[in-house]
Amino acid sequence: MSHDHDDRPRLTAAQAAAVLTPPPGRNGGDLVVESLQGLGATTVFGLPGQHALGVFDAVRRSSLRYVGLRVENNAGFAADAYGRITGEVAPLLLSTGPGALTSLAALQEAAAASAPVLAIASQVPAAGLGGGRHGYLHELRDQQAAVRDIVKSVHTVRTASQIPSAIAAAWESALSAPHGPVWVEIPQDVLLAETVLPVVSAMDANPRELYPRPELTIAAAHLLSNAERPVIIAGGEVVRSDASGKLRALAEKLDAPVVTTFGGKGAFPWEHPLSLRSWLEDRHTTDFLEDADVLLVVGSGLGELSSNYHTFRPRGRVIQIEADAGKLESNHPALGIHSDAREALADLLDAVERREDPDAADRVRTVLEKVRGRIDAQDLVLEQQVLAAVREALPAAAPSFWDMTILAYWAWSAFDARRPNTMHSAQGAGGLGYAFPAAVGAAVADPTKPVLAVSGDGGAMYSIAELATARQYDLPLTWLIVDDGGYGILREYMTDAFGETTGTELSRPDFVALAESFGVPAVRTTPESLAADLGTALTAPGPSVVVLPALLRMFEPTHL
Repeated sequence: MSHDHDDRPRLTAAQAAAVLTPPPGRNGGDLVVESLQGLGATTVFGLPGQHALGVFDAVRRSSLRYVGLRVENNAGFAADAYGRITGEVAPLLLSTGPGALTSLAALQEAAAASAPVLAIASQVPAAGLGGGRHGYLHELRDQQAAVRDIVKSVHTVRTASQIPSAIAAAWESALSAPHGPVWVEIPQDVLLAETVLPVVSAMDANPRELYPRPELTIAAAHLLSNAERPVIIAGGEVVRSDASGKLRALAEKLDAPVVTTFGGKGAFPWEHPLSLRSWLEDRHTTDFLEDADVLLVVGSGLGELSSNYHTFRPRGRVIQIEADAGKLESNHPALGIHSDAREALADLLDAVERREDPDAADRVRTVLEKVRGRIDAQDLVLEQQVLAAVREALPAAAPSFWDMTILAYWAWSAFDARRPNTMHSAQGAGGLGYAFPAAVGAAVADPTKPVLAVSGDGGAMYSIAELATARQYDLPLTWLIVDDGGYGILREYMTDAFGETTGTELSRPDFVALAESFGVPAVRTTPESLAADLGTALTAPGPSVVVLPALLRMFEPTHL
């Protein structure tokens, strides 16, 4: 079979000469950098290590912007946020062994949140690959085994000529729906060895599009068009695929109420008459969802948090749109549609018939009033005051990043994100220490907007080192630390379960003095002055810290 190559770009004489006589002094690290630049990367995150020096030296000689954090896990969180904010692949440069392993919790969060992170780790010299016990520094019997269950794909390089193809394949994997972290390994000697290969050019790694099958769209449209009580659950994939406009149009065409998952915050307007908001940990919402005769779930696997801790039992038909095939029907039988959320919603919008339900907005209002009544009966004025102060101070377009802390648990249900892709938390994997390093990545992605990070004092101690990073790069971010003297949510869980706590009470520093020792201005605030102090910090240039000593409580669960 012959192939027509006439449509391929042709090299000029000068370009051909450059290919035949590549510049001297290049090594495997240059091939990594040239591949990343050819694919469109402009920024890389990471931490240097002995085995990875070849690629770091190549970064120095390139136009790539390097953002170095102080801990590999934090560098991973920063790359995760950069990927979420930009929708682009975020390269993460790691060293071998301890450096690689320290990134794993961040990669788990990227996997849970579908953030496109491209981790490029060094390896022991090629002669040491394969599980032999050679005694190289940082040697693991099988470094890939540590990451294979976390990332989407693993790509191993053994020679310099394999580098561009491996990085292109990983890049395509990271951006194919569902987005996610990927892993490339390159031995130390391959990165350091001089190469005479031509400069990498014309890189191509287009992600595969994931369209819904037409017969499934027709079936789903029929169910929705003829439903009496349709309801929509919008998950994080709606935000990631930039499908919020399609979602709103479909909801309005069907007169269908919409609830957003915690990962889907901002996917639907908070004050819309059809908005059930995000009160998924409330039995009134759960009852309403169970009463739907057709439930459209877009971009959510209906996992623990999205199903009120698996107490949700749908009685009607479920239609599930999901880019991750493994999540289709993983918790409930459904008409499963394996598709990118945007493509599936666009097709459904064309296929459904308009239906009118004059009572839909009243039914939504009734549910929200019941939720409000339940919360108001628990004397949680301080918590709502603090959350309202954060919302007042934070500009609508400014992104916020939330650690696993009581105020974040409140925000999942009660915070108006106002716009898509502005509220992010670590609720995918549930690890501590996410908020501040993630805010670093977001500030790098878009330095024109202030960025807010919210942590408790326990979670903040995971990330204190990154105050130096924020100061070094003069990033426009503010860190709100709610200081309650321990792991507050675990204190509540253990008290409720056992009547007393173990390991939850913490000695901690003077966070204001500590921040100032990094050259970062800081202020201690009160619930009454929080909005003003936070607003001042967010409008000031560079990094800042606001410390709120407060003992917050969670609202009562409804799943027990």
